[in-house]
Amino acid sequence: MSRQKKNSRRGDPGSVFQRGNKWAYKFYGDPDPLTGKNKPITRSGFETEDDAWEAMREARSAIPAGKHVQPARRTVTQFFEEWFRYVRTSTEATTAANYEAHARAYVLPWIGQRQLQDIKPPVVAALYQQLLSSGRRKRDTNWEMYQIWKTHQEVSATELAEKVGITYAGARKAIRRYEVGRVPQAAALAGIAPKTVKTVHIMLGSAFTTAMVWRYLGANPTVGVKPPTVLKKPHRTWTPAQMTRFLEIARGDRFYALWVLVATTGMRRSELCGLRVDALDLTAASLRMASTRVVAGGSVEDGDGKTIGSRRLLSLDKFTVAVLREHLAHLDSNRKEWGQAYQDHGLVFCWEDGRPIYPDTITEMFNSLVDRAGVPLIKLHDVRHTYATVALRSGVHPKIVSSRLGHSTVAFTLDLYTADIPGLDRQAAEDISGLFLPPDPKEVGG
Repeated sequence: MSRQKKNSRRGDPGSVFQRGNKWAYKFYGDPDPLTGKNKPITRSGFETEDDAWEAMREARSAIPAGKHVQPARRTVTQFFEEWFRYVRTSTEATTAANYEAHARAYVLPWIGQRQLQDIKPPVVAALYQQLLSSGRRKRDTNWEMYQIWKTHQEVSATELAEKVGITYAGARKAIRRYEVGRVPQAAALAGIAPKTVKTVHIMLGSAFTTAMVWRYLGANPTVGVKPPTVLKKPHRTWTPAQMTRFLEIARGDRFYALWVLVATTGMRRSELCGLRVDALDLTAASLRMASTRVVAGGSVEDGDGKTIGSRRLLSLDKFTVAVLREHLAHLDSNRKEWGQAYQDHGLVFCWEDGRPIYPDTITEMFNSLVDRAGVPLIKLHDVRHTYATVALRSGVHPKIVSSRLGHSTVAFTLDLYTADIPGLDRQAAEDISGLFLPPDPKEVGG
């Protein structure tokens, strides 16, 4: 039987007592706003009586600041299961899906069974070190397939699928990628990339901030823990000539207007997939970006953009307007041909019968066109980066570029593309000095 002989100290409201071989404390908090009764606050597990007194003083001092957290045995996994449900309804779909995927792959397997209130900054720091050294939990099947193909290029898609344990379609697509030079980068054998750990850090910061708001934690354990440094590299982009070459090859494609639109506006894939006919005002040469279609957790979800800045009005150039007019004429023709069988979702880019396009299919079509054009291999999202860098190099004001891209701030835009356009920094230095320095240094003091 545990002993509960209570001790009190003058000036310290509350009591400390033994519970088994450990010590515990008990005091009464503020009155419950509903019942008016003072709720007892207790915690046990302290090695010494003095430890219990010190912990009780800290708990009492946290109450006036609104930081006190009722002791609980809730585990990290239990909290995250609650948090997943919350972010699915409060965050953009792809962000919520990415958060959950990273938490399940890189956090819960390591610290999921620990009590949430036991997670302190040193635990977070140790988690990051573990992820960097041996955090890989998934097989890199793309790298495995590439190694087999590189050694035995005569391997068939059927054989490759059997060796790696994937579908025939997946193996066939992989072989096509490798044949045109789309080969994967060698991955670390055990650890994950610093960029991935930084993404985990951002996700944990958001999750633990919510835990504080919910009074599950008194402090965010990610504060004071720095994620790994990720070196910024210039984005992979095309020159204007390479972009022109790509659009020439895409001229006869059903979705030519889509390729022109991403080249002249830098719209995201989700924005192109979600673009509605009623968002176009070709008379005014503009479109209103207000809807998206994204892949989240393997399924397609409709949304309204990543941020308020994403929901924006974009002006269009004359060439893009002409291409869009031609595209809408094709849509009208399709609608008449299919009659009642036409599935009208109101989308600008869809199949002949009106069905929406699966977003990943757009990426596959883009890759195929890139291969045919013989231009440098870049991702579809890199066309957005191409638009941004070309615009900035051409002297378009960063505020305008930022607004057209739907970024939250100009600072974010400049920080994102500084490595791509070093000349901007040089030009800024010359422009500023020209405002107040005399044209000839000999005139100074003369």
